[in-house]
Amino acid sequence: ALASAMRQGEICSIRFEDVDWQNRSVIIRNRKDPREKIGNDQIVPLLGEAWDILKARKKPRGRVFPYNSKSVSTAFSRTTTRLKIDDLHFHDLRHAGITRLFQAGLDIPLVSIVSGHKDWKNLRRYTQIGAADVHARLKALGQ
Repeated sequence: ALASAMRQGEICSIRFEDVDWQNRSVIIRNRKDPREKIGNDQIVPLLGEAWDILKARKKPRGRVFPYNSKSVSTAFSRTTTRLKIDDLHFHDLRHAGITRLFQAGLDIPLVSIVSGHKDWKNLRRYTQIGAADVHARLKALGQ
């Protein structure tokens, strides 16, 4: 989730048949959209570690992660409790993944291709960037 900025259900639904190995992307079927309940398939680029994870699991067909998303949520919650990590939810990894994309210098339209957000109003809730990120970006630009 951190590497792909995808929702838990999207990750658990990825099928090898939907991977475009040449273009390093995947079709996410029926991606969540309040306006479109069905048929909202999107091609999403798989970046960095997300691509590496997918390649390491490569099979001819089937789901990449053959787990029920509710089971993943339960296991994640149990693990954070066991490790005494307070107030961390699986969905927080999506927030952090989106923030990383902005920190890497991607603009709103490019981040929205990865995250699936249709407008800035909704995407803004997922960003955790601040003053230090502005300084870091300007430094990277040599200013």
